[in-house]
Amino acid sequence: MTKRTLLSIFFCSSFLALWAQTINIATNNTQLVLQVNSQQRLCQTYLGERLSEQTDLGQLYMPLAGLSSSCIQGLEVYPVMGTEDYYEPTFEIRHADGNPTSVLKYVNHTADGNLTTIRLRDEVYPVEVTLYYKVFPEEDIIQQWTEITHHEKGKVYLGRYASSMLYFEADNYHLTEFASDWAKEMQMQSQELKFGKKVLDSRLGARANLMAQPFFEVGLGGPVREDEGTVLMGTLGWTGNFRFTFEVDNQHVLRIVSGINHDASTYLLKKDDTFRTADFYFTLSNKGVGEGSRRFQRWMMNHQLHKAKDDRMTLLNNWENTYFDFDEEKLVALFGEAKDLGVDLFLLDDGWFGNKYPRKDDHAGLGDWQVTQSKLPNGIPYLVKKAKENGVAFGIWIEPEMVNPQSELAEKHPEWLIQLPSRDTYYFRNQMVLDLCNPEVQDFVFGVVDNLMQENPEIRFMKWDCNSPITNIYSPYLKENQGNIYVDYVRGLYNVLDRVKAKYPDLYMMMCSGGGGRSDVRGLNYFTEYWCSDNTDPIERIFIQWGYSHFMPAKAMCAHVTEWNRRASIKFRVDVAFQGKLGFDIGLRNLSDEDRQYCRQAIKEYNRLKNVIWSPELYRLVSPYGGQHCVVQRVTPDKSHSLVFAYDIHPRYGESILPTRLKGLDANAKYRVKEICLMPGRQSWLSCDGEVYTGDYLMKVGIKVTSSNDLVSHIIEVTKE
Repeated sequence: MTKRTLLSIFFCSSFLALWAQTINIATNNTQLVLQVNSQQRLCQTYLGERLSEQTDLGQLYMPLAGLSSSCIQGLEVYPVMGTEDYYEPTFEIRHADGNPTSVLKYVNHTADGNLTTIRLRDEVYPVEVTLYYKVFPEEDIIQQWTEITHHEKGKVYLGRYASSMLYFEADNYHLTEFASDWAKEMQMQSQELKFGKKVLDSRLGARANLMAQPFFEVGLGGPVREDEGTVLMGTLGWTGNFRFTFEVDNQHVLRIVSGINHDASTYLLKKDDTFRTADFYFTLSNKGVGEGSRRFQRWMMNHQLHKAKDDRMTLLNNWENTYFDFDEEKLVALFGEAKDLGVDLFLLDDGWFGNKYPRKDDHAGLGDWQVTQSKLPNGIPYLVKKAKENGVAFGIWIEPEMVNPQSELAEKHPEWLIQLPSRDTYYFRNQMVLDLCNPEVQDFVFGVVDNLMQENPEIRFMKWDCNSPITNIYSPYLKENQGNIYVDYVRGLYNVLDRVKAKYPDLYMMMCSGGGGRSDVRGLNYFTEYWCSDNTDPIERIFIQWGYSHFMPAKAMCAHVTEWNRRASIKFRVDVAFQGKLGFDIGLRNLSDEDRQYCRQAIKEYNRLKNVIWSPELYRLVSPYGGQHCVVQRVTPDKSHSLVFAYDIHPRYGESILPTRLKGLDANAKYRVKEICLMPGRQSWLSCDGEVYTGDYLMKVGIKVTSSNDLVSHIIEVTKE
């Protein structure tokens, strides 16, 4: 046998072994199978319900990527720009010699516990791409991200850098998206996906979720339903611009590309540096979005939310009591009001800083984080002390990424501002964004928190606001590398938040962004809660909270009682806020004695029932999108305790009221039903109040918890006997 023959046999056997590589990634109920094809390319062969251990994964069908003979065989996991694939790619690179293409071939993979790592390499250029898949078996969540590196001597630019590509085959596809605007966050709307592309994205930079939220649901084989059908639910862990592309190709295959928005973000990647994409998270539920929501909420509570196991404080904010018009005397009086109300925390909102340019409104002072002496001559330490004397903790509002042009900071450091040279400046809310790409600016922003905490170590809470998207998009620090700005800004923000979290691990912080302009799951790795919307009208909050409940846990969802919509009773407003992390932004002077008494008792009930309210076991029973009622249920994991939140919005006259069937209970157990949080001296008129039922009865027959009355609410406690 000749040497050439021996080499041929060796290479042939090695190649066949490589081709036979099958990579299995699985949670308790979902399975993703990848395979190396005959061209050493990594392809998806299966994504669906978990297969039995006896299934031969090598038998899985590997469909064609397209009709053309030039297309590779298989649905490539990380398709590149400019070669075989004619559809939306995940990866685009411009090499140092100007070549705009790449071909990524399988090298090897490792599986270490719940993490699978797959290495791909370009055979012509020194470019490496590593794919990561982390599974959370119990929660049935899969996390994906990618790392990209190169060893070329010249400048290399990344034009696309997606986190994930997933493929699906079904008779039809139905997308549910979560549209947004100020005071109109998380508005759910659905459509069928036909041939072509549908894109959900953001290009706002800082207040990135103002117009679109980074969540989606896709019904596979039919519209998205609560308790039935197969649905993919996905979100991106990135506090910046995102992009989801849904493309139905000419073979009726649905391709979903998820990642950082690459628009205006061609990224200069230095030699030997590593570009890490954002984290994409998804679950594939065969029991509708209800089961998918419970999976996401369990995952958030077990793995993602900052201080998830710790308690949360109820609060009183001064904003609707004083707005910018306050002094020490007014604030100290409100400390007493907070104590009387029974909340844990007082939050001092905007307007406490600036001396050369005092913060009297939103036109000046932002960036000058020194206490206004004319308002607060004794400074923040005095307020912290007086709050403590009144038995409440102290919190404070900051907006450290932003600056007013009329400020000492803007005068001293114009080079720190994101602004276009030689152009008129556009101001959003009379402010501009600091350049967090710049390490000096990162130090300054961290210093806002650090200086407050050093002077006032007993501050327990900070409300971190971010009211402007990035306008006038030019970083003085990046100079000619402006394509890096959107990515490096977010990375700079994370650098700051990492420092804050490391130095002040016990500090509670609210993620606020002019309402729900920031609501991503990565942000909640640093923040203990988030502000859903500036719209606190309880009717609108029913819809907003319904939307967020598809992905976000109740423990992190700030839900405050305010003056919005005074046609709604204080009870209705409090009952709606009961679904999240309760707080009060209300003008207390406008409350009657009866209303105050109700609020005090409601706070006591809320504190007693936190473990039920914040349980990830959520059941959405009656949708406000389907009529004039909304019913939501929470159940403890052991099925011993449940709360039902029922709201009548504007029912029609004479409308038939049907029983509502509960879910998630023990069918064989008996439960006592009791309406709670009643107005002083009132009794429940619900026929189920005080009765005992089997779990089987409650889930199959149900109880009447809605009515034909305007703006009426009920909170019903269901307790195992």
